[in-house]
Amino acid sequence: MSLRRIYGMQSRLWVQLQKSAVKVVRSCPSPGRRTVATTASCHEKLAPKPLPKHDWNRAVSEAEKIVGYPTSFLSLRWLLSDEIANVALHLRKLVGSNHPLLRTAKMLIYNGKNNMQTWGLIVLLVSKAVGHAPTVPDLEQDKSAGVLQSQRGLAEITEMIRTAHLVHQGLVNLQSFAGAGNELASDSDTIFGNKIALLSGDYLLGNACLQLAGLRNQALIELISSAVRDLAESSFLGVRDQQNNPLPSKPLPEAERAAGASGVEVDLSFGDLVDNIQPLSLAGVMGDPEKEWSLRHILGAGTLLGKSCQGAMMLAGQPEAMQRRGYMFGKHLSLAWQACLDLEPFIGDHLPAGGRFSLVSAPVLFQLAHDPGLYVEIEKGLESIDNVDYQAIHAAIVKGPGLERTRALQQKHSQAAMVVLNDLPSSDARTALQNIIIAMQDI
Repeated sequence: MSLRRIYGMQSRLWVQLQKSAVKVVRSCPSPGRRTVATTASCHEKLAPKPLPKHDWNRAVSEAEKIVGYPTSFLSLRWLLSDEIANVALHLRKLVGSNHPLLRTAKMLIYNGKNNMQTWGLIVLLVSKAVGHAPTVPDLEQDKSAGVLQSQRGLAEITEMIRTAHLVHQGLVNLQSFAGAGNELASDSDTIFGNKIALLSGDYLLGNACLQLAGLRNQALIELISSAVRDLAESSFLGVRDQQNNPLPSKPLPEAERAAGASGVEVDLSFGDLVDNIQPLSLAGVMGDPEKEWSLRHILGAGTLLGKSCQGAMMLAGQPEAMQRRGYMFGKHLSLAWQACLDLEPFIGDHLPAGGRFSLVSAPVLFQLAHDPGLYVEIEKGLESIDNVDYQAIHAAIVKGPGLERTRALQQKHSQAAMVVLNDLPSSDARTALQNIIIAMQDI
């Protein structure tokens, strides 16, 4: 059969399909009419397709293709390095023990919906969505991805700092000062795991500092250094048990009403709207549920992501006002994501046997403000959080207003991040960021 005949058959088939579509449209009720019911034949011909659900993994996967960047810092270049290979070899010695470092390693390698190792990806998407000044040299540009080489380096630095912080959090306090120095006890696996966690985190942090200095931008170095300071401060904020696990502060009198029950917007700036290089203000924070939750997670995550987005715009030569918008976007995005994570343990009505959740999560803090008597249970964890009855706290939260207020909190920060995106020009990178925010709703 000749090509001309094939093309002719395709043309006639296309014409017939167009005519059939016109007939179907004319035979069915107009979308503009308000009809109570339609005929079965119309439903058969024009069955509406279900709207695609925003899936987190799909949103991240599509975003990666836009900037050509893997989600986790564990790229092929890192996996093939001698240092990381040695760390992996030592980690095998901890298999079978209960050291938290193993759980941290599993969390970093598994990039599912329960993990947000997408910080470098967010930084690059923001970089591409905003663009760069025309004065940037061509050699600095990665035209295939639409970002600068320095911005790609900053994305890797952000991943390394974040990962180093998570690894350092896996350290375990072994014993009291009275028994310190006895390394021949039954804690040998824990001691070895602590050494690996400490040295691995220091290695990552040291490499991040080296790459940051290589960018040769003093303002950027000062900005990211202040984010590292905030990460360190987050590990010492508030009341903690002997293993440094955080505990919520005792609710202030009438904290529920003061935290927004009256409809008054809570100020969550903590001084960073004036100068985010300086330490955040702690005045009047502890004991107020929304302020305490926000400050904990801005220090522990929000400033790093926000200042990385701000730094990416700084490298692109964007004006200072736009840089500040980048900081606010990263800050609100991290808080919206944290609210999503806080809701996960309360999806079911009952907590699985042995289940745990963060005692400083938003549902817990809101429930304490609503029912201060629940703090008696929290006080049992001053020595160790193992003494806390998580089942009782979970049951109280499921019945109380904490979950609804956490959902409202998540919506609040998601919308604040969307407001920043809406001011940016339309692009595939902006769409990818919007899809990531929307996908959080379905987690």
